[in-house]
Amino acid sequence: MRRAENLLIGRLPPVERRRLLDLCEPYALTSLGRSAEPVTTAAHAYFPASGCFSLVIDWDRYPHMEVAMIGREGVVGGEILLGEHAPPWQAVAHGQCLGWRIDAATLMSACATSPALRALLHTALLVRLHQQALALACQHVHGVGPRLARWLLMYHDRTLADTLPVTQAAMACLLGVRRVGVTLAASEMQRSGLIRYHRGAITVMDRAALALRACRCYRADLALHHKLLPGPVP
Repeated sequence: MRRAENLLIGRLPPVERRRLLDLCEPYALTSLGRSAEPVTTAAHAYFPASGCFSLVIDWDRYPHMEVAMIGREGVVGGEILLGEHAPPWQAVAHGQCLGWRIDAATLMSACATSPALRALLHTALLVRLHQQALALACQHVHGVGPRLARWLLMYHDRTLADTLPVTQAAMACLLGVRRVGVTLAASEMQRSGLIRYHRGAITVMDRAALALRACRCYRADLALHHKLLPGPVP
């Protein structure tokens, strides 16, 4: 695995980047088309280099409803810096996830001696909090079709893969909607040539047209990232 494939790590000065990577260990997780078992973010922080994670909560009839998506642009478990309390969500991997992880105590120690790392992780946390607030509003005001288009674009950005190993049932849980709503929206997108759905995998066929279907929250996410973390954005 090449080092520093995670864009957040890549933002560190070279010396700080090497120091952090020396403290990390590689990880590999595969979901095989379904959400994998949750990883424990209270024990480790994860810096994805490929694949992505959903932060999910179990709510009413919707187990594993997504509250955030994190890929190569960020860090999973950065809330370790806020204290020892376990977060209210779990992190589940999608697809083949490779990257770097660091245990909580080592990360805390590294941040204590590296102002650059501490500031970067704090900013990444701020970006995620803004995005989670935006996602909450999106659930209340936008329909299933635009939200599904937004979700597919976010996944596509973070994995750089045209084919996404995810079932319609899993997407319905992640979006917190009934499966029939996702089925109808995905079928219409497939008829329009935007995506192709086959055996638990969705292939993005026309990204530009998909972006036109997405709700404005997708563009707001990108604008927020540009503002708080200038530079490469997934």
